[in-house]
Order: sequence, then C-alpha cells, then structure tokens
Amino acid sequence: MTTYFNYPPPALQEELKKIADAIVAPGKGILAADESNATIGKRFADIGVENNEDNRRKYRQLLFTTDKEIGNYISGVILFHETLYQKADDGTPFVKLIQDGGIIPGIKVDTGTVNLMGSEGETTTQGLDGLNERCAQYKKDGCQFAKWRSVLKIGKNTPSYQAILENANVLARYASICQQNGLVPIVEPEVDLFH
Repeated sequence: MTTYFNYPPPALQEELKKIADAIVAPGKGILAADESNATIGKRFADIGVENNEDNRRKYRQLLFTTDKEIGNYISGVILFHETLYQKADDGTPFVKLIQDGGIIPGIKVDTGTVNLMGSEGETTTQGLDGLNERCAQYKKDGCQFAKWRSVLKIGKNTPSYQAILENANVLARYASICQQNGLVPIVEPEVDLFH
C-alpha cells in the first residue's frame, strides 16, 4: 500500500519558516522560563524563597523586565502555562512585555515524563491528549513556538529499542500537531548520561 504525504498549505509553511528563522537568528538564544512549579520550588528552596504563585510571577517579571537590550540577545522565551497568563505589577500581560521587547513567546506543552513499562527505568513523555486544543489556544494567546521534552537514558542496556521508538513517535506526533496549529515545534530529545 502506498502512503501519500500532504504538506501543509504554502501560507502555513511560510509562517512556520518565518518564525523558525527568527528563533535561530545569529547571535541570539532562547530563554527557558518554563520550569514547572515543583522544579522552580527546588530553586526557591535553595535561596529561602516560598514557592507560591506570586513569587513565581515576580521572578519571571524580573526576567522579562530586565535591561531593554535583552531583545538583542534573546530570540524567544519558553513559558510555563501559568506564566503565559500572568501579568506584571503594572497589569501588562507577560506576553505583551515579551513581544514589546522583540522576543517571540513560546510554550512548554508536554505534561511531564512517566516510567515506560517494560524498560530499565526509561521514560516516555505525556501530553498528547488534548494537545491540539491546547496548541490552538496557545496560538490565539500569542505563542509562536512550543517545546516538548523527551528523555533517552544512556546506559549498558539503554536506550532500548522500545524507548527510542516510543519517544520518536511521541515527538513526531507533537511536532505535527504544533505545525497544524501554526506553532513551530522545538523537538527536545534530552540525553541522560547519568542514571
């Protein structure tokens, strides 16, 4: 049986290309401000700061309102769901602050890793359920790209064929859904050498 592949419409291809080119502009990088509440809580604990929504908001506000020159060095910022809908002290939405600085807002769309049954401590990433709807909403709310993290563990018996296949499939589905909704997908196959 022959399989035929249809490319996205030319206008969508051009939109995605324009966003991707801007993200990888020479001399610029991406600011990852997408720590989950639990992860940022660990960072706050190290400096004696309570992990609550307002402190997380203030921390991100500090990042987004630093020197106005930041847009000369940062092409995009990856946001966490909570952060996408937060505002600065003056009521300005973070997305607007980011855009006004010439930076492209992005969003973390995976919902975390879980153990992969039948493997030696390997994982797969969740979040495909409802992803189409979430991506459509994130695009409406100002995001132009998305990030999804999958982890491959390197060891004596890993990565297993099962883990490679599962994570490649999940990453491909994620990327396709993002593109369908006008978001450039950042595919992040993290390599874990220390397990």
